[in-house]
Amino acid sequence: MPSIFTKIVNGEIPSYKIYEDENYLAFLDVFPLVEGHTLLIPKQETDYIFDLDDELLSGLTLVSKKVAKAIAKAIPCKRIGTAVIGLEVPHAHLHLIPINKMDDMNFNNKKQQFTKEEFTATAEKIRQFL
Repeated sequence: MPSIFTKIVNGEIPSYKIYEDENYLAFLDVFPLVEGHTLLIPKQETDYIFDLDDELLSGLTLVSKKVAKAIAKAIPCKRIGTAVIGLEVPHAHLHLIPINKMDDMNFNNKKQQFTKEEFTATAEKIRQFL
């Protein structure tokens, strides 16, 4: 059964896309810790990030750098934190999270709620820096 991320890749579920190429897709997390919290995935459905072949894994890192720099220009923050947890969806993914303090990346924090218009505006703001 395809993961929810594969359904997003296939256009079956809408998303707030930030970046897309033939191998990768970045989109806003709809349950974000902070504004600009982005998920970056390989389009190839692989459960565990370290099961990706070397080329796909290294490409994920290079794309994450590009997307992280765009997020940092769009969302005021000290850094872009990264996390690989991989338990919530069985599809390799990288969290890119604007942070100002360590606690901003605590996944036990209450998730932020934004309107469709706010998500759309945030995605557009980030895309303008790619």
